[in-house]
Amino acid sequence: MAKAAATEEENPPAAAARRSLLLPIVAGVVIAVGASAGISFVMMQHAMPKPAAEAGQEGKSEEAKVEKKSPPVYIPLDPAFVVNLEGDDTRFLQAQVQLMAREAQAADEIKLHEPRIRNALLMIFSQQRAADIATREGKEKLQASVLAEVQKIMTEETGKPTIEAVYFTSFVTQ
Repeated sequence: MAKAAATEEENPPAAAARRSLLLPIVAGVVIAVGASAGISFVMMQHAMPKPAAEAGQEGKSEEAKVEKKSPPVYIPLDPAFVVNLEGDDTRFLQAQVQLMAREAQAADEIKLHEPRIRNALLMIFSQQRAADIATREGKEKLQASVLAEVQKIMTEETGKPTIEAVYFTSFVTQ
């Protein structure tokens, strides 16, 4: 070590030459590390999916492609339906029905065609047997047939099904 220190003191131009080579090497390493960090950052940004708001005109993400539904519009069919059930013994069904649509004008369309809808639903309800609608599956089957009938009527009258769902908000058999 003493020899190296003595050599530098004896030969100052050689020491200066070594220092001048060291500066470009350090600068090159710093530039290379910075460049690789920058490239990595850019590559990660392109690899990550952009939120729909940032995507803009470049393309829409899958979430943005899914169309948001309008809020539901519930239309009650008042008064409740009361019918005699089919069978030997006298049994009754009382059902309160609400229809669900997604368009605001659906309520007006339903009110306009309510007599025809109520008639069709009275026919469906009066054909039921108490044993058939005693279970959840029976009620769901009845619900599906009511929905199909209302959609059929609305399609014939307006050209579109209008109604998306039927709900029984009260269902009593006696």
